[in-house]
Amino acid sequence: MRLRPRILATALVAALAATVLGPPAPSQAAAADRFGFAYVDNPSLPAAWTVLDPARQWGSWKTAFPGLFAEGMRQAPGRYLVKFPQVGTGSRGNVHVTPVNRTGHYCEIVRWGQSGADEIIDVQCHKPGGERDDTRFTVLWTYSSGLVPTVEGSHAWLQWGPAAIVQAYNSAGGGVSVVPGGVGVYQVRLGGVGVAGTLAGNLQVTAVQPNAGPRRCKVARWGASGLDIVGYVTCFDQGGAPVDSEFTLSYHRERAVYGSFGPPKYTGYFFSAGAGQTNWNYPAGGFGFNSSAPLAPAGRYLVTYPFLTEEETHAQVTAYGSGSNYCHLTQPWKLSAAPAAEVDTICFDNTGSPAPHEFLSTFTSRV
Repeated sequence: MRLRPRILATALVAALAATVLGPPAPSQAAAADRFGFAYVDNPSLPAAWTVLDPARQWGSWKTAFPGLFAEGMRQAPGRYLVKFPQVGTGSRGNVHVTPVNRTGHYCEIVRWGQSGADEIIDVQCHKPGGERDDTRFTVLWTYSSGLVPTVEGSHAWLQWGPAAIVQAYNSAGGGVSVVPGGVGVYQVRLGGVGVAGTLAGNLQVTAVQPNAGPRRCKVARWGASGLDIVGYVTCFDQGGAPVDSEFTLSYHRERAVYGSFGPPKYTGYFFSAGAGQTNWNYPAGGFGFNSSAPLAPAGRYLVTYPFLTEEETHAQVTAYGSGSNYCHLTQPWKLSAAPAAEVDTICFDNTGSPAPHEFLSTFTSRV
């Protein structure tokens, strides 16, 4: 029997809600076990699975199923499902979402889980003020296990639930902890993933809200403590008030945002308020080669990643600093003849008006 689109969407959401977290499989992988990234380029997707932008998607399924593609569907205003085929692992792994618009719309994760052999990501987006509304966005899901020698970079992630860590991963084998502070404030410590004596790598954060209520989370500040990375996450409601929230956080150093390296070798990250080892570009030769230039209106920036123009590509952005300002992408990134990837980034105040702010940006190819 063939299900109508609305019935299919309802069945998928029910399947996600029923997914149970299982134990990770043992591995000594030097890369992500499974991953997928995609770009929802049409905010008015039909209520039926539709292939997403082929130039801005890839995943670990491509090894065994090269003819399959990530797909998406729209369920309701601002509510989307994204399907990564043949990589389902239940509710394991880490997810990030970055909106793509100039209107201040923002997005969060509702849930993720397995349907058949596929991994399904459930996303809700809002316009300023909190009303549910459509927007374009990028989405990333990745799952890793096993240890990676720290000389080959590092990767760590966690999912924070209502009152505790739901799941976590650390390629260095160190601890992962979260200590709640005041309302909507969380101290995160990732053991052993950094570089002694300097701040290195990149953080990304995304709000998780199982009831699909409007939430935004960001990095308030971060730093190095020996080999540990310590960050403070703050979360806000639609009015810009601090609020307790679930969230995902990931860290990558000299690796792609989904945790792999070699491939991809065409990968990098950029911290607008930092320098040194927070600005990394592998093919360009290491640290300090990426750049940012202001554009009009104030609060808009063009981040340039030299040489990162190979094959399918992906971008994520997280705001950095105090207050409820937030940042994301204005439009799909461009691959120039320089060659360079040009990632148009914009930040907003709580009203959805562009406003200067700091941010963490990351970009990768699939090779």
